[in-house]
Amino acid sequence: MRVVLLSVSILLGSSFITPSVAAGQSSYDALVELFREWRAFERPRFIDGVPDYSAESMARQHQELRGWKERLWAIDIEDWPVERQIDWHLVRAEMNGLDFDHTWRRPWARDPAFYVMMYPAESDVPAHEGAVIHGWIDTWTYPLLLSPEGVAELTRRFRSIPTVLDQARVNLADSDARDLWEAGIRSFRGQAADLRRYAERVAGTSVDLDAAIEDAAAASDDFAAWIESTLDDKSGPSGLGREAYTWYMQNVHLVPYSWEEQVTLMRRELARSHSSLRLEENRNRALPELERIATPEEYDRRLNESVDRYMRFLEDEEVETVEEWMDAALRAVNGSFTPAEPGEIRNFFSEVIYRDPDAFRPHMHHWIELARMREAPHRSPIRRVPSLYNIFDARSEGLATGVEEMFMHLGLLEDNSPRARELVWIMLAQRAARALSGLMLHGNEFEMEEAVEHAGRWTPRGWLPDGSLVRGEQHLYLRQPGYGTSYVSGKIQIEELLAEVALDRGDDFTVRGFFDDFYAAGVIPTVLVRWELTGEKDPILDVEGVQEVPTRW
Repeated sequence: MRVVLLSVSILLGSSFITPSVAAGQSSYDALVELFREWRAFERPRFIDGVPDYSAESMARQHQELRGWKERLWAIDIEDWPVERQIDWHLVRAEMNGLDFDHTWRRPWARDPAFYVMMYPAESDVPAHEGAVIHGWIDTWTYPLLLSPEGVAELTRRFRSIPTVLDQARVNLADSDARDLWEAGIRSFRGQAADLRRYAERVAGTSVDLDAAIEDAAAASDDFAAWIESTLDDKSGPSGLGREAYTWYMQNVHLVPYSWEEQVTLMRRELARSHSSLRLEENRNRALPELERIATPEEYDRRLNESVDRYMRFLEDEEVETVEEWMDAALRAVNGSFTPAEPGEIRNFFSEVIYRDPDAFRPHMHHWIELARMREAPHRSPIRRVPSLYNIFDARSEGLATGVEEMFMHLGLLEDNSPRARELVWIMLAQRAARALSGLMLHGNEFEMEEAVEHAGRWTPRGWLPDGSLVRGEQHLYLRQPGYGTSYVSGKIQIEELLAEVALDRGDDFTVRGFFDDFYAAGVIPTVLVRWELTGEKDPILDVEGVQEVPTRW
């Protein structure tokens, strides 16, 4: 591939980091250095510990972004090995992501939930899901017994929340995205509740910390009330529209499907999952229904037995190379028993786990992936860190969803209850249903309540009655285009790649060889993994010249 050499115009007097002239740069080291500097530029400037997302600051960042793109395109990668060209495309995708945010998503100006700052639990993917404000606070990374340094740091960071929310009122003044606006009320009520729970956890550690948390919680309550007070004035769409969604998928997330193609794929998987479920039910009609786990003791025993079986399965069936840290990574996230009344529906995935933990166990491969990033980081400094803008979503969620069905076919559920196979089809149906809802939201064909109704109706057995849960999921999919479909579209891409690799390798193909090579490429879009494993370059990667994000269609 020949990358066009372009001149770089340097913007002077900016508070942002500006790219230096890089005429003729062609070394991989130049790309790595650019990547490090780019990540610093992508962060907004901070003023007294508060990120500046003002209109002036964002306009300046967008203006300067062109210089960073030109510097990237000044690197001639034509003669590089494929694996290094892949790293260049990852940086290109990130720059396109920031450009798209400035041109279309503008979360700092449209999405109240962008200003949520506290995250009490670790995500099961490499980074936070959705658009996240810089300066976020991961309280789960702090120990229960805080050091004096930890107390000082958290006090300072919690004190920034009221100031951030004062800025947000100005930045969001012209937003008309009703579904995003209404969902933001729930987000800030949730943050207020999370802050107060954390306050109980660290109560008495420091008077200043206690006060900072309470001030942040009160500011969150006030912000939720402010959003609610202006809701009647909001009537605009929150979705991107079909054309913008397609551009984002193909140029940022590197997913090779259009909006229309994803609709077709989701409808196909929804029909396949429902029909497969009915056939399984007929096959199992003489068997008793799966009973839910009933006690804490049974929960702990069965979840640990599930890990034991899963690790034996991976080894005995030669699915992938087993490392010593995998077992602990899975066991650490077994969770604990939650009581429920007879007939009461828990969280959808709990309804699966409490009937047969083995059915959901492959999805917990997420935690093996995260452990691998810690224990065996990729040699590339660009791949060993999570990509921005959730570019990893179809690869990460697609793998976790895909191996549920793949490992079922490999025999994971054979020695347990045959009715566990029904659960795999139920999970696929739920993911396809909610993906279609998210697509229709972005296509501006559904409003939020229509999306909620569709997802609930098409989830088997009435296991998705909780409208607030569905609204939370659809809110994420509006905030992060592509996330709702990533579970199923990502699964399909991996299935396609497995078929292609098997065809290429012929008698030399093994399941373990495929998965080991797949994991070794890193948590990057599957089109890039395909390029590395097969040498086949997807057409969406054939780009010439600095890409411009269209301003309208």
